[in-house]
Amino acid sequence: MREMLTGGPLDVLTGDYLAELTMLILGRSRLKDPTRGYATTFLRQLEEGLGLARERGVRIVANAGGLNPAGLADAVRELAAKTGIPVRVAHVEGDGLPVPEGFLTANAYLGGAGIAACLEAGADIVVTGRVTDAALVTGPAAAHFGWGPDDHDALAGAVVAGHVLECGTQATGGNYSFFRGHDLRRPGFPVAEIHADGSCVITKHDGTGGVVDIGTVTAQLLYETGGARYAGPDVTARLDTVRLTQDGPDRVRISGVRGEAPPPTLKAGLNRLGGWRNEVVFVLTGLDVEAKAGLVREQFADALARSGAAPREVRWELSRTDRADAATEETASALLRLVVRDPDQDAVGRAVSGAAIELALGSYPGFHVTAPPGKGTPYGVFEARYVPAGEVPHIAVLPDGRRQELAHPATTRPLRDAAEPPLPAPLPDPGPTRSAPLGRIAGARSGDKGGDANVGVWAVDEDAWRWLAHELTIERFRELLPETAALTVVRHLLPNLRALNFTVHGLLGEGVAAQHRFDPQAKAVGEWLRSRHLPIPVSLLETAQAPEAPA
Repeated sequence: MREMLTGGPLDVLTGDYLAELTMLILGRSRLKDPTRGYATTFLRQLEEGLGLARERGVRIVANAGGLNPAGLADAVRELAAKTGIPVRVAHVEGDGLPVPEGFLTANAYLGGAGIAACLEAGADIVVTGRVTDAALVTGPAAAHFGWGPDDHDALAGAVVAGHVLECGTQATGGNYSFFRGHDLRRPGFPVAEIHADGSCVITKHDGTGGVVDIGTVTAQLLYETGGARYAGPDVTARLDTVRLTQDGPDRVRISGVRGEAPPPTLKAGLNRLGGWRNEVVFVLTGLDVEAKAGLVREQFADALARSGAAPREVRWELSRTDRADAATEETASALLRLVVRDPDQDAVGRAVSGAAIELALGSYPGFHVTAPPGKGTPYGVFEARYVPAGEVPHIAVLPDGRRQELAHPATTRPLRDAAEPPLPAPLPDPGPTRSAPLGRIAGARSGDKGGDANVGVWAVDEDAWRWLAHELTIERFRELLPETAALTVVRHLLPNLRALNFTVHGLLGEGVAAQHRFDPQAKAVGEWLRSRHLPIPVSLLETAQAPEAPA
């Protein structure tokens, strides 16, 4: 916060503090203390940032209110009084839904209208509960330019800007496939210069690290999205209309975004405790790794059977991190990971830890584990549901305490998949091929939405795009990533971005809080895909201008 306030001019500083997993964490926090349920990190940052924002005339909008935006607003007022800094504080509420039995949290995703109302009433700081990430931008933009709910194109442009900003430095070179071409030791945060028509320029403060180019912006646009229609409570943005142009060093212009009326329903996120999990990682060193893994699995299964308390779910994964004739013990070792889950804590606690410890002196040679097994920890489950927008109040609590209820957009449009655009013309004569990693000619970024994984892939130039669109079919995708072979995979084309976006349904089980797989948020699935070899035309490998090697 301090860096953004002191690094250059700003009108509004936004902060996205909520993820699906965060809501579960805040739910557990509220169980311990009903006055909490908000992101205390925001308050710690504000201790230093409050005076700076006041001096520079910067308004602050953050969704750090989580499950208790009114509580956070009161805490901000207390902080302002303690520091002697006069600020007008407002908050947005109404997203909290009746919590079904067995759940910890239930919240609808609101749009930006409540934020806009608070800013129009003179608020210096606006805190919200569960709003969409993009609402942190659509609200301030609508307040500044006077947009109404039917200004669909302008709102859609702000949604796209908000999506680019929401993950901070992921838009300025963080988590970027072609990171080797840039100094990314400490990337600066992105800034959006938004215009009255909804177009914008993505940039960053002068002198900060990282990079803003078409590649970094493309990567973030593909992150955790699906098809051409990107729906939200304010508007449905058409990602197939987005146009990116380099507007100078560290400046990318986003234009042409078209919008449609939002759907008549709001997405709601529900979190519950799913049960208990435990994990043991066995280290297998040197020779006969597969046989050692087989032995410990057999012994462990026998021990659990004799205990009479076998967990409901038992998963093993052998990671061959070992090398032959290794120069260090660590590089000579593989990891065998055991994950158990059960509704009963006892089934994953002493029965599992006892079985692991009792094997220590009577199993494979060199037996040891990375950490002593514990008692087990709770895991969560995220569920997405959809509720009629009219059933969810959207309330702006203004700086003077007045409560203003906002109407949801009167014009709505049921959400349907957009017509798939035609494929680009194939390369006329691609010539000979060579087996090479896909990442030589394509970037990727991946992430999670509940139990589904999203993998966006974009080509580095037009010829690579013409080849990629025809080559990377769903069948080829499944072949390259065998973990997806039995799952439903959907592919979307985004020609303006020279990109394909894949959704893999069910790859993440019950979501990140359930810790279903090795990479529970699918953050590295895209890089796994880029590392896979396939026959690529030599002409593309020789000419592709991937920003991997500096000029």
